[in-house]
Amino acid sequence: MLFSKTWADACNEDSQAKPFWIDFFEIFGITNKRVATFELNVKKLGGAQGFVDLFWPGVLLVEHKSRGKSLDDAVDQAIGYLHNLPERDLPQLVVVCDFARFRVRRLATGETVEFELKHLHKHVKLFGLLAGYKVQDIRSEDPVNIKAAERMGRLHDALKASGYSGHALEVLLVRLLFCLFADDTGIFQPAQSFRDFVEERTAPDGSDLGPRLGQLFQVLNTHESQRSKNIDEQLGQFAYINGRLFEETLPMADFSTAMREALLDACALDWSAISPAIFGSLFQSIMDEKARRNLGAHYTSEANILKLIKPLFLDELHAEFERVKGHRNKLFEFHKKLRQLTFFDPACGCGNFLVISYRELRELELKVLRADHELSAHKGQLTVDVHGLIGVNVDQFFGIEIEEFPAQIAQVALWLVDHQMNLRVSVEFGLYFARIPLKSTPQIRHANALQLDWNDVLPAERCSYVLGNPPFLGYSYQSKDQKADLAAVMQGIHGAGVLDFVCGWYILAGRYCQGNQTHAAFVSTNSITQGEHVAVLWGEMQRLGMHIHFAHRTFQWSNEAKGNAAVHCVIVGFGHENQVVKTIYEYEDIKGLPLAVPVKNINPYLIDAPTVFLPKRREPICNVPQMTKGSQPTDGGNLLLEDAEKTELLVVEPQADKWIRPFLGADEFINNIQRWCLWLVDCPPNELRSMPEVMKRIQAVKAMRKSSTKLATIELSETPAIFGEIRQPAEGNYLLIPLHSSEARTYVPIGFCDASIVCGNANAMIPNAGLFHFGVMTSAMHNAFMRFTCGRLESRYRYSNTIVYNNYPWPGFSGEPLSDKHRTAIEQAAQCVLDARAQFASSSLADLYDPLTMPPALLKAHQKLDTAVDAAYQPSGGKKNYASDAERVAFLFDLYQRITSLLPALASKKKQKPKSAES
Repeated sequence: MLFSKTWADACNEDSQAKPFWIDFFEIFGITNKRVATFELNVKKLGGAQGFVDLFWPGVLLVEHKSRGKSLDDAVDQAIGYLHNLPERDLPQLVVVCDFARFRVRRLATGETVEFELKHLHKHVKLFGLLAGYKVQDIRSEDPVNIKAAERMGRLHDALKASGYSGHALEVLLVRLLFCLFADDTGIFQPAQSFRDFVEERTAPDGSDLGPRLGQLFQVLNTHESQRSKNIDEQLGQFAYINGRLFEETLPMADFSTAMREALLDACALDWSAISPAIFGSLFQSIMDEKARRNLGAHYTSEANILKLIKPLFLDELHAEFERVKGHRNKLFEFHKKLRQLTFFDPACGCGNFLVISYRELRELELKVLRADHELSAHKGQLTVDVHGLIGVNVDQFFGIEIEEFPAQIAQVALWLVDHQMNLRVSVEFGLYFARIPLKSTPQIRHANALQLDWNDVLPAERCSYVLGNPPFLGYSYQSKDQKADLAAVMQGIHGAGVLDFVCGWYILAGRYCQGNQTHAAFVSTNSITQGEHVAVLWGEMQRLGMHIHFAHRTFQWSNEAKGNAAVHCVIVGFGHENQVVKTIYEYEDIKGLPLAVPVKNINPYLIDAPTVFLPKRREPICNVPQMTKGSQPTDGGNLLLEDAEKTELLVVEPQADKWIRPFLGADEFINNIQRWCLWLVDCPPNELRSMPEVMKRIQAVKAMRKSSTKLATIELSETPAIFGEIRQPAEGNYLLIPLHSSEARTYVPIGFCDASIVCGNANAMIPNAGLFHFGVMTSAMHNAFMRFTCGRLESRYRYSNTIVYNNYPWPGFSGEPLSDKHRTAIEQAAQCVLDARAQFASSSLADLYDPLTMPPALLKAHQKLDTAVDAAYQPSGGKKNYASDAERVAFLFDLYQRITSLLPALASKKKQKPKSAES
């Protein structure tokens, strides 16, 4: 208001424009006249020479006119100057003014605002960027995040190529990241101080940039009161940062002209728009040239992080706020509670989960301050003591990260989001608030989380929430050291050798949470809720007293970036407390949004059913035929023949024909692929020796087996003419079940085969099976049980006899025996399915069971079969109709408990059997 009154009568551009703008800058506390240049010589569009009235590179361009002159002409003149400015110097604001009127254009959006001098106070926020004080539009998917990482990547590469590498390079880049961010968010005053320092105080060839940066870092680490009285004025304006960020003395980096230009290009971005939530991951990826080629593919989207933190703590806190926001004392206690919460990510990486959690906690605190302000206003108190009331801080956040660079980034990212939220508070209440120098520090430990006692980072009794996204590595992908780390954690847990690497964090979290009120939640591959993992991992978690509080069933964990890797994940929230209200988040489409379903219990298969663990069983729990694995060649491909190979062999050795049989692996069975094998089980030695081409193949089998590192395979070299494991029935039919099948299919295709067709080890088989067994196994009921309990290969179903088939509760084995009526109905419906398939004899099972191409006649036959099987379960308590697979499986788990309660306790058997269909 004082500025408007002082300059109300000004009218002459020549004599009054310069003092007008010097006065204007002082509104924002900018007294250093060096920030902008008056009368800068610039070429206009077309090549003519012109003079910009006022220019602040990267921030502001002003064209000033005498009172009453056309602002339209002034705008055209100002825009004309932009064409010949370097990209990094393009201003964020273009302003034209005739003393009485302002017209302000935001260059990035084209938004234009015009107002009179007397109304400047109403529009002062337009110029907040002059002091790094502005409303921010921070979007995780904003391309500016990618652009920032790319520019820092160029600088990284240049430094590394010069010989500056390792720890020193990582720390230098982290410091530069902080300086770039501080330049645009008001930490450094005035705005663009760092850019101006580099541009004005270092030589164009970069020769002194390294020493000057070292000098700046020393200043940032020194309190103003302890700095030299002769310090350079431009250096002296930088605030003391503290936080130990600039404490370490680094080796001096040697810069070139190109490297200095790369740094200035990075300075030209608006770093206030950067999202700390994802930039940490992007920033980390610049250290890896391969990862950088796919920038944006490796970060975790905010939407996915919110899937974990909302049910873990955020939803409950927001609900509590809604209950207390109208009561001053309760609101005060709630605010105090927010300050006391602690968050711990024991595999924090670049801090994504901690950053989003901190931001959301600060957002909630802002709501508390707003509510408190409204309650105060009713009592005539119209101001808020922001400095005294903001309590939530970065020192409530803890993490462990095995790599040093991401650990440093996580710490800085938390400071950055802290300052972004401080600016939000400043805009909200009109009082500038910043935590500089840094006094509170996030506790990010650079260590191996599977070797470190987590209590050394944060004592369990002080921890509110454990959260994160630990590494997903399956057993075969783990390094030797990772296997050793996991084995140490799992010591004493039977069967732990099958577990995914992420299970180490679950077990340690269970031990950490045991006996206290800490709640935990992790993102994991869905393998931890399937197959062998369940009994091993969750059996131990149950022993530790853990209960599942909420769970997201399988969904696709990815982001919107091009080329990103999609992983099928679950989220499991757990703790020692057995909560009354539990929630399962169901996905109709794994790429879609979840539906929250309140449930009474969540078992380890993520079903509202009793907590049971399906053990690996050698025999079925019901009186049904045994399932076994197909025969395994272990031949290096030498006993197997493609169609062309069979033809070629028979041309030279036609007598081999009677020793060749059709061979079916899973792929051949599902896709109608013709394949053959040499089946020489009963071939007399003299006949075998009369076939030299066959003998060559046998010799190759012997050599392959003999060269193996496995003793059992070496022993098989003594009988090279036959398969390594033979389970083929001598006569009759058998039911073939492919061990792996696409997750897109509603029904896993199975079928009958003649014993003359050799079943390979990619399948399981049931000799002596009938239509009843085929009918039940190809029904919706059995397929639902399989989907929830089998393991997975990538996302494909991975059938197992020991986990799925042998634990499956068949109809008629609990309560009333299966009636002849129900058995006959199933057999008739099963035959209808086979008949429907026969109508399309030229189509493969892959064609028939693709949901997009499944013939209506086959679909109708399956639906009739599903009805018959469902009806057979009704005497045992089953429903006529089921709303979902989960509802079917919940019933089957209850039935499983009833059946197994009548069985003797499961005991290990010493008798060795051939390997089963378990995968």
